[in-house]
Amino acid sequence: MKAIVCPEYGPLTNLEFRDMPDPAPGPDEIVLRSEAIGLNYPDGLLVQGLYQMKPETPFVPGMEAGGIVEAVGTDVSHLKPGDRAVVLLNNGAYAEKVLAPANRAFPIPDSMGFADACALMCAWGTSHHALKQRAELKPGETLLVLGAAGSTGLAAISIGKAMGARVIAVASSEEKQQACLEAGADIALPYDGLREALKQHAPGGVDVAFDPVGGAAFDVAARAMARNGRLLVIGFASGEIPKLPVNLVLLKEYALVGVFWGAFVAREPEVYAANNRELFNWHAQGRIKTRIDEQRPLAEAASALQRILDRGAIGKTILSP
Repeated sequence: MKAIVCPEYGPLTNLEFRDMPDPAPGPDEIVLRSEAIGLNYPDGLLVQGLYQMKPETPFVPGMEAGGIVEAVGTDVSHLKPGDRAVVLLNNGAYAEKVLAPANRAFPIPDSMGFADACALMCAWGTSHHALKQRAELKPGETLLVLGAAGSTGLAAISIGKAMGARVIAVASSEEKQQACLEAGADIALPYDGLREALKQHAPGGVDVAFDPVGGAAFDVAARAMARNGRLLVIGFASGEIPKLPVNLVLLKEYALVGVFWGAFVAREPEVYAANNRELFNWHAQGRIKTRIDEQRPLAEAASALQRILDRGAIGKTILSP
């Protein structure tokens, strides 16, 4: 089979498209023939050695793939060869065939495309966990979404609306702001003049702020929180880890809440599985809708990742084997 391999940590141009042995499942594993492979912002950091996890090189990156089950281990009962499924991995998804633990493989309905199934894994899974378990978002609350035109941001908009929130989205260009409105945001704002704009559109403060950006945007959000609000720390796409004047938390009486989706998946697998079922049901009901930005051949993984790191993607990027 063909796969993308990271031979050593370094620039994206180091990634190699090469032959690898076909995988064979152990007792509690499956092999999936990939039809769609999802790219995520952390993938681009991981292969450069800039992420908190550092697998031993060489390795195949990638966290999600959707396709057809080709083989199952002797202890696997919920899937069989020929089934449609999506898998979630620590790495190993950038390949024509993917080996996955059976408890990280989920059947998908015929009504759901493989690309949509990939989108609902990491990006949507992160946003769902953030808003459901960490923020406990309530109907009628105001949700501020920073970095709103990225995969997690668009997911947060759609999930926020499904949960009954009023959503204020923030994105860097008119094109991205329009994408946010199309995803369901009530208001879309630029970063320029954001502090004053939030005073106008959320004079009482925002109940939940979803921040995958960090940097200066975090500073604005930290001052725009309502009493009993929850400021969610998702990531630092700006490259700057901000510093919080903790007197703001005291004086405004809001909570700073960390969101580490990977730890949640590992430590609460049953809750994660229930989250997946809810997302799949919402998708089937039309309450949420993914946005696929582009699909590229597997061999173009490096350039596709670079586009994501350069903030060029609006929504989900998919590789096709």
